[in-house]
Amino acid sequence: MEVDRSGRILAAITVLPALAVAGWLLAGLPLLMLGRFGAVPVALLGVAAAAVLGVLGTRRLGKVVEATSPQVAGLVAVAVASGVFNGVMYSEQVAIRRDPATYTQYAAWIAAHGSLPIPPQAEAFGGPDRWLDFVSIGFYDVNGSVLPQFMPGSPMLFAIGHWLGAPFVMPAVLGGLAVLTVAGVVARLVGARWAVVAAVAVAVSQPVLYTSRTTFSEIPSLILLFGGLALAYDALTGTSGRRLRGLLAGLVLGLAVLVRIDGLRDVLPALAFAGLLIAMRRFARPEGTVGPPLLAGLLAGAGLGLVGAYELARPYLMYLSGSVRPLLFICAGVLVLTLVGTLAAPWLARIRPPAWAPAAGVGLVVVLMAGLYARPWFQTVIRVADNPGDIRTAEMIRQIQRANGLPIDGDRLYFENSLHWVVWYVGLPAVVLATIAAAVLLRRLLRDGTPFAWLLPLAVVGWTTVTTLLRPEITPDHPWAARRLVPIVIPGMVLLAVQGLAMLRDRLRRRGTRSRKWGMTAAVLLVLVPPAVTSIGTAFTPIERGEMAAVRAMCDRLPRDASVLFVERVTGDRFTQVVRGMCGRPAAEVKRVGSDTAPEDQVRRLAQRVRAAGRVPVVLAAEEDQVAPYGRATQVMALVTRQDERSLLEAPNGTWTLRMNVWMAPVE
Repeated sequence: MEVDRSGRILAAITVLPALAVAGWLLAGLPLLMLGRFGAVPVALLGVAAAAVLGVLGTRRLGKVVEATSPQVAGLVAVAVASGVFNGVMYSEQVAIRRDPATYTQYAAWIAAHGSLPIPPQAEAFGGPDRWLDFVSIGFYDVNGSVLPQFMPGSPMLFAIGHWLGAPFVMPAVLGGLAVLTVAGVVARLVGARWAVVAAVAVAVSQPVLYTSRTTFSEIPSLILLFGGLALAYDALTGTSGRRLRGLLAGLVLGLAVLVRIDGLRDVLPALAFAGLLIAMRRFARPEGTVGPPLLAGLLAGAGLGLVGAYELARPYLMYLSGSVRPLLFICAGVLVLTLVGTLAAPWLARIRPPAWAPAAGVGLVVVLMAGLYARPWFQTVIRVADNPGDIRTAEMIRQIQRANGLPIDGDRLYFENSLHWVVWYVGLPAVVLATIAAAVLLRRLLRDGTPFAWLLPLAVVGWTTVTTLLRPEITPDHPWAARRLVPIVIPGMVLLAVQGLAMLRDRLRRRGTRSRKWGMTAAVLLVLVPPAVTSIGTAFTPIERGEMAAVRAMCDRLPRDASVLFVERVTGDRFTQVVRGMCGRPAAEVKRVGSDTAPEDQVRRLAQRVRAAGRVPVVLAAEEDQVAPYGRATQVMALVTRQDERSLLEAPNGTWTLRMNVWMAPVE
């Protein structure tokens, strides 16, 4: 009885994070689209929706996991320790240099104003002017208004921290919940005894530490994807509520699209799997009853994600159109093939895989992983910069190459090293164990269709891992590029690695007790020690600390009726939305012509327009001499902090110094 009760507790607490996130997003999206994303309405509806989904997803759960009280306690302890540790070591990315600060500003704006788009307040500058630019990095112009770059799912979660007065706590909380969620999938598929091992391996991996300390979208995506896999397992193996849990599994998986547009790719195997289950209904297989609700949930969740993207992130979709449109066509093709396959199920069922199929599956896995590992020896991935975004990326890569002492080639993307990145962060033993486990599982599935519960997780992990490693599509410096591995690749490798450990344990049972004990201890250490060693260099150094205090101090120095003109490129890129959103002052960049600073005559003309509007013109820039021509210069920010290392060919093991200076002058 104690095992049954502990198993039910473990099963419930490991799907509750995904159900809670899904409930919050379901309540928050319509409120944000209506311009009513306020603390009270979102809290009331979001908590209610999360509670309803939590009850529906965990009631009458049945015996889907066997666990003991110490195993449950150990799992919870690891998740809590992860959340607390990252909460203490949180990062403050406020000035917009890369994506986390854009998410911070996005969340801060909707938490304070509850609506999008962001009004540019052109009237505070005397009206629109061709020399005024109200957008900056991470923000787009949409019909004269300003719209943040990314999908709205993660900012709706991060807004909670702003309402609670602790804007950098939510990533750590979500990181702890992500560890719990991954361990729940491991407990279901491999066994509760391995859940704590997997939880530790995920928690100490540097990419998970990195994305659990600041406002990234990868951790919420991980929670939804692995939470959906856990719910799908419960639907397939449980004794009651199969259809309801199938619907919830599809909904949770589909809502990953609202967090990251890449979620469309990640859930493609679930779409095909739903079609397989629907086909199985025609043969009276009990799992088939899960197919229709799983498909309905997927379409509903992904549909809501696409609606949110179209209404609140359309310029971002246009920017990514080169990859989003083919992905949408692929999704449509998979849906059509799924429907055709379902209709043709009676004929397809007569086809028997050839006897060599299981062995071919093993060979495919081994050859694919070996090819990815050997890729740097026969391929150099390059991309010729032919648009403004790629040109900026190429210049950044050149700067990083100079800092790393490497040959200068801004077209190099280093994607050929992607499996080596995984080895850095989980260790070579884990990758080898994961490869063996994937090969054995695929062989069994091709031989006799068992273990069927592994089919969807193996398909999702395999598909997303291979496609991600082939084309990471990210600036290749680390730890930055490591974020791409977080939603599926790192936890998927850990899941398969502990499955490999379980298989190894079964083999060692035939040996003596002592050899089995020592052999398993060594194997577990081989999975846990390498990622911990890689993480040591950065785990205890929070980055960009002091930015929030520095921004608040800068805001206090700005006149209350100021209209802020940024006359220098870097400061404008970093602080235009910060001044508008956090300082509450109208802000705009003055356009530049072939220089990093704006023409003085245009700045003075715009300052006159500001005065005519009844406000105080103020200029901001990075250096004293850039604002001195306009009036008495005052330094309003002099921050020295730490930033990410930017490593291209080895795992990051430290941080770099970051200095930010801002000078102000009221225009005389």
